[in-house]
Amino acid sequence: MEYMIGRQAIVSKSEEIVAYELLFRTPRAPDRADVPDDVRATSKTILQTLSCFGTRAIMGRHRGFVNVDAELLMSDTLEILPPTLFGLELLETMAITPQVVERCRELKAKGYVLSLDDHVYHPRYAELYDGVVSVIKIDVLETDPDALPEVMERFRRFPVKLLAEKVDTPERYQECQRLGFDLFQGYIFSQPSVMRKRRWDGSAAVIFKLMQQLTDDADLDEVERTIKESPPLVYKILILVNSISMGLRTKVATLRHAIVMIGLQQLRRWVQLAVFATEEDTCLNDPVMDLAAVRAVFLEELVRLTPLVRKDRNAPDEGYMIGILSILTKVYDISMEEILKNLHLPDEAIDALLRREGDYGTLLNLVEMVENLEFEEAADRLESMEIPLMSVLDCQKKAYSWRFGL
Repeated sequence: MEYMIGRQAIVSKSEEIVAYELLFRTPRAPDRADVPDDVRATSKTILQTLSCFGTRAIMGRHRGFVNVDAELLMSDTLEILPPTLFGLELLETMAITPQVVERCRELKAKGYVLSLDDHVYHPRYAELYDGVVSVIKIDVLETDPDALPEVMERFRRFPVKLLAEKVDTPERYQECQRLGFDLFQGYIFSQPSVMRKRRWDGSAAVIFKLMQQLTDDADLDEVERTIKESPPLVYKILILVNSISMGLRTKVATLRHAIVMIGLQQLRRWVQLAVFATEEDTCLNDPVMDLAAVRAVFLEELVRLTPLVRKDRNAPDEGYMIGILSILTKVYDISMEEILKNLHLPDEAIDALLRREGDYGTLLNLVEMVENLEFEEAADRLESMEIPLMSVLDCQKKAYSWRFGL
């Protein structure tokens, strides 16, 4: 199974990419929008952008537009999206009520760029035209070419940019240029490209448990323990903190650090999106997940035996995070260098994961020796570190006990 997300470029009059529309895609229909439910489709698109691929990998330095219906528009959950990075396309099926108009004004004030998708002029949108929406998308394939000049004239009274979508031939593009469109989207510039990443999901039960804890204002320790029950969730949280904190200067050293930087309100929004997107309990009997969980706790316990913990009380937590991340090359068909590009880790973590160097790298290498039953080599390494082999095996036993309840 794979994570999939589509994107199509939006270009300026000078044919420079200025944004992307982010598109829902599935393995069943990778080349088209097979949307069973608008809320679920948008929720999955947002989740995969924020915490599976990362905003930098999907959008680079450009803004990404996502389709929203009335339910998601009115939900506080939507505000997990950084307004400097995302735009909101209001679906043409949305009923324009006073509540919707007020919500759009509120989102506009918070810095979101709003657009009307597949739009046809109608007076009921007058309040949105007048300074609330910034972009109006016109389907030039479905619009009578003879009617386009009148359509353009109607909208030119308002402070909006007009986007010609489904521009699929040079002739249609030239005509749209002549009519004065500001932005363009269509096959003549790029077909929707599909990005793929191997899927690694945890249990939906953990997501629901986490949502309940966040709703009940559980303390940070409890939230952290729950997230640790799902190794895939740990990795997604690390990508999430980078996606919603662009320009991050502080390096994220531990899972707790990531949770604090995200904030419990934003984490609650992310979990609500995950619940929207969940189709069923996907608790997987995945040996790689078991290996990740055991290795992470094994390394966490091992760090406690070393002087590292005297230098930094967060050292065991950093060891746990390094243990989780060290498994990812077994999960995704990409290199560790590519994985680390989407994260903002301390230098010692990078040295450990890429080169098995430094204190954490030495311990990670030792964990791998024990996993591979290379006890003679491990004993030599332990002797130089003045750590008894039995203490190491006790750490491994604790890790198995934590994962499997032994």
